Amino acid sequence: MTAAAPLSWLGIIRLGLVQTALGAIVVLTTSALNRVMVVEYALPATLPGVLVGLHYAVQMLRPRMGHGSDVGGRRTPWIVGGLAVLCAGAVLAALATGMMGGPLLPAIALAVLAFLLVGAGVGAAGTALLVLLAARVAPARKPAAASLVWIMMIAGFVLTTAVAGRQLDPYSPERLLGVTAAVCALAFLLGSLAVAGIEGRVAASAAPAPAATPFRVALAQVWGEPEARHFTLFVFVAMLAYSAQDLVLEPFAGSVFGMTLGETTRLSSLQHGGVLVGMVAIAVIGHLAGGRLEVLRALVLGGCGCAALLLVALAGAGAAAGGIPLRAVYFALGVANGMFAAAAIAAMMQVVGRGAPGREGVRMGLFGAAQAVAFGLGGLTGTVLLDLGRLLTGSELGGYATVFLGDAALFLAAAAMAWRIGRSGERGRRGFGPLAPAVH
Repeated sequence: MTAAAPLSWLGIIRLGLVQTALGAIVVLTTSALNRVMVVEYALPATLPGVLVGLHYAVQMLRPRMGHGSDVGGRRTPWIVGGLAVLCAGAVLAALATGMMGGPLLPAIALAVLAFLLVGAGVGAAGTALLVLLAARVAPARKPAAASLVWIMMIAGFVLTTAVAGRQLDPYSPERLLGVTAAVCALAFLLGSLAVAGIEGRVAASAAPAPAATPFRVALAQVWGEPEARHFTLFVFVAMLAYSAQDLVLEPFAGSVFGMTLGETTRLSSLQHGGVLVGMVAIAVIGHLAGGRLEVLRALVLGGCGCAALLLVALAGAGAAAGGIPLRAVYFALGVANGMFAAAAIAAMMQVVGRGAPGREGVRMGLFGAAQAVAFGLGGLTGTVLLDLGRLLTGSELGGYATVFLGDAALFLAAAAMAWRIGRSGERGRRGFGPLAPAVH
């Protein structure tokens, strides 16, 4: 049997459109519905926080979903099916949100079901998409593909918030449901057309993973691989560091430097612009380097190290009485975040195929579950550190310094773990020593 040819740039863009579709739907459930619950219905912010947390928690099933696509030998049904479940969840979430102006318990019950479906749909489609991308993209193109797919996901965020935001005014439950249903229909159509036929007949005729292997056995086999286990822990620590800063950077500029809401929003936009610049840089550098894992490892190290240094600078920024170039630091932090994130995803696409054959879906599921849990905990970690720092130091400035120093420590820990990515072959059968017992 002949293997499927590597994807062309057009094929990579097609898979990127699936990520655009996923991003377009998810941003409505985690952003617009959040605002409606808190502002229009004056509900506690804890409610959308718990619902979004459920969306991340259910993604712990990613390894099981990946195993399902391994056994079946095809990823397309999981991508299309995941998109369908995600759309159903998003429409139900919009319906439940519109019901919150009336009896609350039935609305919340429906919202819980909806956000569980959103998480399941994202997990199924996202895991299968990344496995397909890793399997069909030539090694030299993987850094550029990783950056391109992430950027196209952000494009889904931007496009949906820009277009749907105008259609949602003036607010009404019917308008919210109609706009959400329209976005879901367009996203499902886009994603389904983008992935149609991309696996081809070769994938269908290729030998599937051993179907007789139960999921628990497959999971134990993958977790027993030192490289897969170590990379899972790295993804968790790195993405925890990445997300822990999200909820504190904009308030920091307002509280410590007295910036207005408009000024802090522009500062946040500048930082996100830096993220895109960092990702583009990885696409170019990684492509020129032929996608070699050692180069990606160095780029992850550099991104994590730079982010840690910049966070330390922010921790001391308040004492500098405005002497620090805040805009430059935020932009540079965005660049560092973008570099390490894109390089880590590219490395993930290289590592997922290293190990026992027929287990790529389980490995990618492990990596995806670690990322989802880290993102779910990241915002909470940052806010807890902020409150703890305020309590211990008795000052607003001390609270933010505690967050930034703690986050810098996480980035340094991620850098230390990144140093060992792809080095299992150099260590023979010795594995990764004390790292394995760290997870329970």
